[in-house]
Amino acid sequence: MKFKGKSWLFGDDISTDLIFPGRYVHLLSNIPELVKHTLEDARGDYAAGVKPGDFVVAGKNFGMGSSREQAATIIKQSGACAVLAKSFARIFFRNSINNGLPVVEVDTSGIEEQDELELDLKAGILKNLTRSFERRFAPLPPIMTEILNDGGLVSHIKKHGDFHL
Repeated sequence: MKFKGKSWLFGDDISTDLIFPGRYVHLLSNIPELVKHTLEDARGDYAAGVKPGDFVVAGKNFGMGSSREQAATIIKQSGACAVLAKSFARIFFRNSINNGLPVVEVDTSGIEEQDELELDLKAGILKNLTRSFERRFAPLPPIMTEILNDGGLVSHIKKHGDFHL
């Protein structure tokens, strides 16, 4: 899986409450409307400005806090192709893979706002085309890549059955 897009920068400790503000919980049955508020409290211009294929780029502990599965869903539905961070809260990481959103632990230092990035999940390489550097990371295990390729865990199980995991 390869992706190319612009970077949207966020800091450390971006919680699921910042990704999916609790005041919008009444929109759970209306994901397209909820997507309009993605990361609103962390950065008000994200939801209106993100383009399909862009990257969410953060520091440490992205997705900390509650286990709100919709946090991963709305990032994916916003158009972001992946989240790149120095580290992730484990529940968010798992929810992301299960919902078909690639998440990569990689050194994000040196990436600036709206840099053009290219991500090769299989090779474990992130290239910053704007600043002419690359970072290597441990590729995801094959089963996670397969789940992502199938569009998430539910689609994966429908395609292969639960015995395939």
